[in-house]
Amino acid sequence: MEYRVLGASGLRVSALGLGCMGMSQSYGEADERESLATLDRAIERGITLFDTAEVYGPFLNEELLGRALSSRRGALTIATKFGFRIENGKSTGVDSRPEHIREVVEASLRRLQTDRIDLLYQHRVDPAVPMAEVAGAVGRLVEEGKVLHFGLSEAGTRAIREAHAVHPVAALQSEYSLWERNVETDILPLLRELGIGFVPFSPLGRGFLTGTAKPAEAYPESDFRHTDPRFQGACFEANQKAAAIVGQLAAQHDATPAQIALAWLLAKGPDIVPIPGTKRRQYLDDNIGALGVRLTQHDLDVLDNALAPDRIAGPRYSEKNMAFVNR
Repeated sequence: MEYRVLGASGLRVSALGLGCMGMSQSYGEADERESLATLDRAIERGITLFDTAEVYGPFLNEELLGRALSSRRGALTIATKFGFRIENGKSTGVDSRPEHIREVVEASLRRLQTDRIDLLYQHRVDPAVPMAEVAGAVGRLVEEGKVLHFGLSEAGTRAIREAHAVHPVAALQSEYSLWERNVETDILPLLRELGIGFVPFSPLGRGFLTGTAKPAEAYPESDFRHTDPRFQGACFEANQKAAAIVGQLAAQHDATPAQIALAWLLAKGPDIVPIPGTKRRQYLDDNIGALGVRLTQHDLDVLDNALAPDRIAGPRYSEKNMAFVNR
């Protein structure tokens, strides 16, 4: 396993983390036995960064990680998130009031069966709560030792600057992959200016870049991809053509498409730590294989051009979900 440091925070983690959301929601039926086995395998293979959130399930994912990781806490880095209001088992909007942040952290600590959260993200920016108040609330939890590092998710440049001015932001988590590159223009340069690490989620384009994607209607209604605009109709067909180059390069490198997509992302900078999500050991092992793939500059240029933003069809989220993205 290779290791990286998230910006100026000093937080050292495996070069690939593990996104755990799919173990509890959004991508097919849960399989606890295989999920626990996958978590075991991740630790065996040297992965140290495990990403969850209170809203995944809700609550089920943190409980799963608590059962799997509490006895082996050691050098493992657990990242979780606050920022949603959860009522009757469903998210009903954002809520980053300082008192709510503390309530969430106390509950997350109990579910995770741990005495500290290594990396605490604000899941989505709350327009009703000044970022200075959010950062201040997390800073007080850091002073108490309940949280070690502060992070943001899907925040825009203004929110990042405002938060970082009050309490150092260790990492930003946002979507970034060959088929979603909106962070390249403004976000990544700002993170490097401020010394903030970057943790891309959905680095495989929700499976699209693996070459195994199906049209939206082929997924059950409980699957996120059922309503993903990029999996629908003409968008699906256009995106398949754009992503075909990933499969072609994979054949040239004796690799899988997923490994090529992750290798491209890893090559974008030593401050980038992708968190591909899976609940199966097979895909975990395949993803880790990306660390052995070395793309040439020509390969990188080919991928950059073939999957340029103007060649990807459809918005990355539905209109409802885009409303929660702070840019």
